[in-house]
Amino acid sequence: MKQLNRLWRIFATGFCFSLFGLGGLLLSLIWFNILLVCVRNATRRRRIARRSISLSFRFFLWVTKVMGVLDYRFHGEEILQNERGCLVIANHPSLLDYVLIASVMPETDCMVKSSLLRNPFMSGVIRSANYLINSEADSLLPACEERLAQGDTILIFPEGTRTRVGEAMTLQRGAANIAVRCTSDVRIVTIHCSQRMLDKQSQWYDVPPVKPIFDVQVRERIAIADFYDANLQEPALAARQLNRLFLSQLQMTNPET
Repeated sequence: MKQLNRLWRIFATGFCFSLFGLGGLLLSLIWFNILLVCVRNATRRRRIARRSISLSFRFFLWVTKVMGVLDYRFHGEEILQNERGCLVIANHPSLLDYVLIASVMPETDCMVKSSLLRNPFMSGVIRSANYLINSEADSLLPACEERLAQGDTILIFPEGTRTRVGEAMTLQRGAANIAVRCTSDVRIVTIHCSQRMLDKQSQWYDVPPVKPIFDVQVRERIAIADFYDANLQEPALAARQLNRLFLSQLQMTNPET
């Protein structure tokens, strides 16, 4: 029975990935083009696009749960739903981390790799949602400042890529620099998966022996005023200190903590 269950989950995982890719194409080719024609206001169009993405992610996760591919739990979901005007940073154990968080944050912004613009399943989604591109160095900080000032949340995975199992977690300093230079508060989110699934060193068909459970824990909101005073500190030094705090918080991925 265990072997049959695992074979079923391999099939169901392949089906769900196909569904995800098809959904991305349909959103890009049909729905977002309808929005482009029918909704003339760019801000309203972006808001509808992001809500559409969040809704599609919730549907995708529901399908994975119903088909027995995985299960997931949120602790503090309502906090994320109501979060405004801050950075949201999370650790990055799997490919599903962005999907999990964005599914409960209907209008969140996100910082993405420029390489994803070459992905036919994701490029239309990224452009329609007007996500921030991490390679646009000259305009990135002013864009972050503007979006945070208007009440947006920006989701960042400061590791820069998925965590490598068995290796120490390291963080890039970009999120800390944005927090300091834009004087933005930061919400910490930790993600724990009970089994290895869709990590940096595995393929989609490397299905674990038992159904994995993703545990998403919403942690404290760090007030930037408690860590940075422009009159007393250099921004670079404050960013290094803040980055160390991020690291200590994101390493607390045990769902019982």
